[in-house]
Amino acid sequence: MRKMFMLAAACLLAAASAVHADPAAYPAKPVRLIVPFAPGGSTDVLARLLAAALAPELGQPVIVENKAGAGGNIGGDYVAKSAPDGYTLLIAAAGPTVINPSLYTKMPYDPAKDLRPVTLLIQEPNLMAINPKIPAKTVPEFIAYAKSRPKEVSFGSAGNGSPSHLAGEWFNQLTGTTMVHVPYKGTGPAMNDLLAGQIAMMIDNMPALWPHVQSGRLRALAVSTDKRATAAPEVPTVAESVKGFSFGAWKGLMVPAATPTAIVERLHAATTKALEKPELRQRLLALGAEPVGNTPAQFAELIKADTASWAALVKSTGTKLD
Repeated sequence: MRKMFMLAAACLLAAASAVHADPAAYPAKPVRLIVPFAPGGSTDVLARLLAAALAPELGQPVIVENKAGAGGNIGGDYVAKSAPDGYTLLIAAAGPTVINPSLYTKMPYDPAKDLRPVTLLIQEPNLMAINPKIPAKTVPEFIAYAKSRPKEVSFGSAGNGSPSHLAGEWFNQLTGTTMVHVPYKGTGPAMNDLLAGQIAMMIDNMPALWPHVQSGRLRALAVSTDKRATAAPEVPTVAESVKGFSFGAWKGLMVPAATPTAIVERLHAATTKALEKPELRQRLLALGAEPVGNTPAQFAELIKADTASWAALVKSTGTKLD
């Protein structure tokens, strides 16, 4: 009797596993959306907005999980080594996807080989923001302020080797300032200290910082992209004052490399449809992020190009992490 029970249980488990792994039945259970950073940053904000819009398209709950650490490598590695069944997705950002391979002497996974692009979700400028206690209203005024206080003015980042760290070091290089870098475990903690006046400046994704600029708790000096942001056309670009300083940010959706094409196509269709929803588009645009929703091949080309450009910046700043 016991053997018959165990055999029946095994058959039921195998049948359930087969359904969950069958692309035609996908999705048959809740889907997890992995954020490789701490709560409070723009990646986390995007994930929660996307989860709400994506769940109806998939017909299953979409659960956001934060797996932060090592510049996004912990979360990236977790997804790369997860079962390729479409139930563990990565909200990919530049750090764990295109920057870390040239930044870390040893990576626990290879983004180019172990992850598969689904679609580019958003493109966004980075915002250069300061605590209002700093008596500067423009980028040139801030440069003068920093130069008059060598090694006294600090800038925060989401962590060593993060885009916000590299951006600050690059700004130092181009302007001759000597700001001191203060790394945090994510954008959220860094932003909290910027709001409290513990650090002077931060360059990070606009969706995370912009609401605090609108409330008057931070002052926006400039955006990092070539063109001014649609959400804030009154804010100049850094390049208008600092020639050559220009870069953007993006977030995308990726899955383990061996995920079946049929599942990738299902995810792509559901995600791009979610991005077209007016309420989600309006919310993202108000935060300074532009919804995209391109093809896996187009997203792969962006990843390839950005890997090369960030490798050059990492080399120029001399930043290396173990």
